[in-house]
Amino acid sequence: MAVWIQAQQLQGDALHQMQSLYGQHFPIEVRHYLSQWIEGQLWDAIDLENPQEEFKAKRLLDSLIQELQNKAEHQMGEDGFLLKIKLGHYASQLKSTYDRCPLELVRCIRHILYTEQRLVREATNSSSPLGGMMDTMSQKYQQINQAFEELRLLTQDTENELRKLQHNQEYFIIQYQESLRIQAQLSSLSTLPPADRQLREPTLLSKRATVEAWLTREANTLQKYRLDLAEKHQKTLQLLRKQQTIILDDELIQWKRRQQLAGNGGPPEGGLDILQSWCEKLAETIWQNRQQIRRAEHLRQQLPIPGPIEELLNELNSTITDIISALVTSTFIIEKQPPQVLKTQTKFAATVRLLVGGKLNVHMNPPQVKATIISEQQAKALLKNENTRNESSGEILNNNCVMEYHQTTGTLSAHFRNMSLKRIKRSDRRGAESVTEEKFTILFESQFSIGGNELVFQVKTLSLPVVVIVHGSQDNNATATVLWDNAFAEPGRVPFLVPDKVLWPQLCDAINMKYKAEVQSNRGLSEENLVFLAQKAFSSSSNNPEDYRNMTMTWSQFNRESLPGRSFTFWQWFDGVMELTKKHLKPHWNDGAILGFVNKQQAQDMLMSKPNGTFLLRFSDSEIGGITIAWVAENPNKRMVWNLMPYTTKDFSIRSLADRISDLNHLLFLYPDRPKDEVFSKYYTPPLSKAVDGYVKPQIKQVVPEFATANSDPASGNPTYMDHASPAPVNHAHTYSIYPPM
Repeated sequence: MAVWIQAQQLQGDALHQMQSLYGQHFPIEVRHYLSQWIEGQLWDAIDLENPQEEFKAKRLLDSLIQELQNKAEHQMGEDGFLLKIKLGHYASQLKSTYDRCPLELVRCIRHILYTEQRLVREATNSSSPLGGMMDTMSQKYQQINQAFEELRLLTQDTENELRKLQHNQEYFIIQYQESLRIQAQLSSLSTLPPADRQLREPTLLSKRATVEAWLTREANTLQKYRLDLAEKHQKTLQLLRKQQTIILDDELIQWKRRQQLAGNGGPPEGGLDILQSWCEKLAETIWQNRQQIRRAEHLRQQLPIPGPIEELLNELNSTITDIISALVTSTFIIEKQPPQVLKTQTKFAATVRLLVGGKLNVHMNPPQVKATIISEQQAKALLKNENTRNESSGEILNNNCVMEYHQTTGTLSAHFRNMSLKRIKRSDRRGAESVTEEKFTILFESQFSIGGNELVFQVKTLSLPVVVIVHGSQDNNATATVLWDNAFAEPGRVPFLVPDKVLWPQLCDAINMKYKAEVQSNRGLSEENLVFLAQKAFSSSSNNPEDYRNMTMTWSQFNRESLPGRSFTFWQWFDGVMELTKKHLKPHWNDGAILGFVNKQQAQDMLMSKPNGTFLLRFSDSEIGGITIAWVAENPNKRMVWNLMPYTTKDFSIRSLADRISDLNHLLFLYPDRPKDEVFSKYYTPPLSKAVDGYVKPQIKQVVPEFATANSDPASGNPTYMDHASPAPVNHAHTYSIYPPM
């Protein structure tokens, strides 16, 4: 069902939130009349951080305006006349608003669609397949929203009490002035004749006694009001602190953890808009209470009454300042992390965002953010508040950026688009540690004030760890460091400590997540694949998954020590498999045509029970990023399993896997029993066209000489290897060796 149809069925607070998305920047009528067109466009396909994408955004803006104009022209009747004028006006309005900044239109509509989808999802979560999880989330969101409602009522109550206190105090001051006037009159009686004095004095004395008794009584009442108000503020601040802890220490930390796992290929972190809305509500409530406490302090100064209220107000002021400081410093976050494998002299980007910037009007005097690269030791010192004397471990070009406020989404962020690491200063390495195990981090820092310079904040945030490389050949080992850190970092750790060993199932989760993301496939690593990897990692022959459940793998086993009898580590071998699959084998992996994680002996055991010509594809044990074909055949008189020399990326850049399999006539069935053409024919390269201008195009085919046989069907299009030795101009054949048979 279209999102807009569902959005119109929202109720209560959700409906109010949906309606608040619209205004002058994007009228709700445009959303209504162009709902189908809007939801049919690829808004997410535009990279908002890339100015070169502006022409795509401009095209969408022009299309939107054209759609509006078409809609206006087709309106008929009396009501249609008014709508025609209105839609025409909106077309002109949107053109003038976004013509110079079409990317802002994309940002605006993406924000609207995302929020609508979230609101609809929250409203219908019980019927979704993820019902259980959504119910839990919905319950959690409901609790947070209930706490905000309670805070709103408490803040409204203290506002009413404060006004009442102010009114009573003003009346008290008037009465106090009256008592001073009576006292002045009594003092002036001494200048009157005794008869007049005796006549007026009793009345004035009586008046004074009445007023003073009232003032004494009212002073106690005012003091009680002040104490009651302070106690209510204490209760509000207690709930505020609790709510802030849930949002900052639970929800925001979980978001950061999801962001870290997204670096390993986990699902997108998402949810930042709802976090911002919660943080903004916190900021609004904190600021209202802070102003109330300041007004209460002003009333106390205006009319000092001895008692504990002064100390209480000082304590409240200190508490609320702590709360707002924690909110501001914690909500200065990295929305888009810099690349975690960072190559020198290469352009990179990052985005930082202040989640409460819009609510606290920080954008009225836009702050500047500075980026610096620092070492692990410097990061430790920074978190201990030790003086690092503004040291850095390298030089970043274009490392200053002003935060911009986006009116449509209400976000305050700084987009670093063209940073580049000019040089890096490495520390002395420990023991066997290589340069690709050394971790750095990008420090983002800024300073700004709120409330007319009432409060000045210095904010800092650290990126996820980055590994700096100077050459592409280091990328493989640097990725291993990043993968291990992202997967096994513990909350609140000292930078950047990670466990030296982890349980095998934990590592399986991490490499499976990475594999699916890199290969861009829903088909991950099966239990059989993981058993194969465990056998490789631990030099074991057990086929039982349970045998590996409680085994641990150290960092050294993962990517420091070479596998037995090999010149590469476990990770280097696995990364080579991922790269090869990602670049050349993705469709075949998704089709299930590649078993991949099978060793020679297993391949022999599987194939020997199958008909001749049955083959399977497995990743090479002896070569990084290689895949080989194993097949069963009789040659000349003995039945055995043969293994072709492994193919690598270089081979597949010449001729694809499907075409190579097509070339080899002795390969008949993909294990267990699927005709090869049924599996691979859709990937074969079409036959070459006829000669043009008298030239014949050559073509490359492969042959295994020991298995080259005549093709009995010349019309099939397969090569005839019997004629391969003749100097025919149409065939450039590559011959491939085979491994010795098992």
